[in-house]
Amino acid sequence: MVDSGGMKAPDGWPRTWPLLLFAAVAGGCFAVLRGALDGPFISDDVGYIVANVYLHELSFENVVAFFDPGSPAQIYAVGNYSPIHLLLHALEWQIFADHTFGYHLLNVLVHALACTLLAALLLASRVPSTAALVGVLIFAVHPANVQAVAWISQLKSTAGLAFALGALLALSRRPWLGLLLFALGILTKAAAAFALPMAVALLWARRAPARQWLWLGVWGLVFGAYVGVEFAEFRTRGWVDVPAFADPWVHVRSVGAYATRYLVMAATSWGVSAFQEPDPVVSLLDPWWLASIPLALLIGARAIFTLARREEEGAWWLAAIVSWLPISQIFPFVHPMADHYLYFVLPGLIGGIALWASRWRAGASLGVRRAALAASLGLVVFFAWHSSMRAPLWQSDLLLSLDAARHFPEGRTARLLRARSAAQAGDTASAVAELRGAEARGMFEFRVLELDPGLAPLRAEPAFRQLVHDWAGLWIEWAERSGASTQSELRIVGLAHLKRDEFDAAVRAYERALAAGGRDPDGTRRDLEEARSLRIQRGGSDGKPL
Repeated sequence: MVDSGGMKAPDGWPRTWPLLLFAAVAGGCFAVLRGALDGPFISDDVGYIVANVYLHELSFENVVAFFDPGSPAQIYAVGNYSPIHLLLHALEWQIFADHTFGYHLLNVLVHALACTLLAALLLASRVPSTAALVGVLIFAVHPANVQAVAWISQLKSTAGLAFALGALLALSRRPWLGLLLFALGILTKAAAAFALPMAVALLWARRAPARQWLWLGVWGLVFGAYVGVEFAEFRTRGWVDVPAFADPWVHVRSVGAYATRYLVMAATSWGVSAFQEPDPVVSLLDPWWLASIPLALLIGARAIFTLARREEEGAWWLAAIVSWLPISQIFPFVHPMADHYLYFVLPGLIGGIALWASRWRAGASLGVRRAALAASLGLVVFFAWHSSMRAPLWQSDLLLSLDAARHFPEGRTARLLRARSAAQAGDTASAVAELRGAEARGMFEFRVLELDPGLAPLRAEPAFRQLVHDWAGLWIEWAERSGASTQSELRIVGLAHLKRDEFDAAVRAYERALAAGGRDPDGTRRDLEEARSLRIQRGGSDGKPL
């Protein structure tokens, strides 16, 4: 049996089992996800990697910019402080440039590494070897994880989890390595912070000596230093206002309903979707909300009961709960749910269920145990099939949008697709109505309106021009709330003012952008001169700085 810090082979397993398992999982995932592995950069990949000039040259100045919370490079982290994530993509760009197969292959390999580390940690918690193997296979091919592995920019999820699991494995025997891996994990993705409370629970269950607790205290100091920077970054660029959440009971019900959806997705894969847009829960009788009450009581009670008895099962339940908290919408952000958010929750659920089931298994008959194993393997096969069906979606933005529209027909993605169709048919009123519906759900990216080729037939229509005017105003309001201060952000603010014919304000925004410094001062100067020229043409002042 594996002890609390080693990688000793279970009875009947070869000493090289980690390498064999890694190779098997990597090969299996490669086969299951082959439909995505030659896909291009899509969706978030463009902002994170293709358009991110800081990644394209691995200079000392750029690396410093990744770690500087006030650097303009942080705009590419999309509301999170994740310098290691940016650094990993910079290293990838030096090797693969714009050839995406290498990025996809690396994601699969890092996912296989996370699976191997998960197996070792399950065995360290004395999960029976067969149950540990089945649990890892479920995690490896779970349909919700297709998004985390097939989406190039989600390297932050696969790598962040691998760092966190490695930290937990090194906790007892190599504490300095555990500390390093924990720091790398949270600097890759904030969700890796689940390792800290799980480590506390593991040391508690193992009655660890004082020396190990001292090392964990250093983990706490590292986390404390990180969380201040991360929360400031999130409040600046990641936090959103959800009008419905002004009612605290709607907020509470929505958090509970989203949790139930995640649990159902984890158990069955029902509900996976490219872009998820569940509505806030207004009704007291919403079934997702009502189901969350007994489920929360059940999981919470099991976690408390097992932790009180100093059983490692409690550490796994605690890991699942803590991993869910950042995605729970207690602190709202743009996308309330996503498949890849489940990536950090699943290991805790798998470990908790496996340890609970091992108690039940001890008193079950051989026939019942065989039936349970057959059902579990059947679930693995079903998940693998479902994942292979979803993998080709990551071949194009259109396929992802169509998938999202199918699952959420009233969502922003679906409305944008319908607006394009109406525009191509010459139905301006319907197209604008659909876009207004998207606006009501929080969409106000005014640049999309004029850059989307599907909306080109609308661009001269007064109703469409008014829509651009209004969305530009919403963007300016958002920029003011979020404290936009980088050159890139201020240039967008300047453009928004131009769309509203607010020439003096546009000039001021571009002047601030130029003063802020950045990678494109020449482009900013051109923008500024254009704004000054338009101000003169439209009867403004003489073009001198205000």
